[in-house]
Amino acid sequence: MSGVLVVTGTDTEVGKTVVAAALTQALSATYWKPVQSGLEEETDSAFVARMVRCHVLPEAYRLQLPASPHLSAEAEGVEIELEQLALPQVFGPLVVEGAGGLMVPLNRTSLYVDLFAHWQAPVVLCASTRLGTINHTLLSLEALRARGCSVVGVIFNGDPAPEVEETICQFGEVAHLGRLPVIAPLTPDALRSACAADIDLDTIRKALI
Repeated sequence: MSGVLVVTGTDTEVGKTVVAAALTQALSATYWKPVQSGLEEETDSAFVARMVRCHVLPEAYRLQLPASPHLSAEAEGVEIELEQLALPQVFGPLVVEGAGGLMVPLNRTSLYVDLFAHWQAPVVLCASTRLGTINHTLLSLEALRARGCSVVGVIFNGDPAPEVEETICQFGEVAHLGRLPVIAPLTPDALRSACAADIDLDTIRKALI
């Protein structure tokens, strides 16, 4: 199995890095976070490296300010160039994690969703189960499809909300790929077990063939 899988989210703090780590582990993949904004705390790449035994590629851009990538770059006198964000060639699957939501700017002309559309790689959308998720998730699905992105499905994070999850999948006409519960403590073994038990890995694997 080979191929690229994009993991993105409806917003920040919806668990996409945990999902990306879980999928990287389950798929025996390489992990790549193209742009990291904010370096004071543990970065997403460092978290994945700590949680999963995998190859983690260096970020194309490492920016100090914890803000939207375009603002972080401008604070350092840098412009993020899409040419520098070409998908790397790796052996086996590649899991790529975005930042924030789909409409987060990379520079003054391009959003993350534009980059995903350029890559033409299948996308897994991460969504929380908290209040407001129906609106955020359906808008995110519309944004992806408006740009011709292939959506594998939605992975939810948080406490169970079956009626909310069903509503999103019904109106969004999208596959329910599972829900990761709150994992405490969050350890590599606990993450591996939760992913194997709760995530539809077969559908995801088929998207990468």
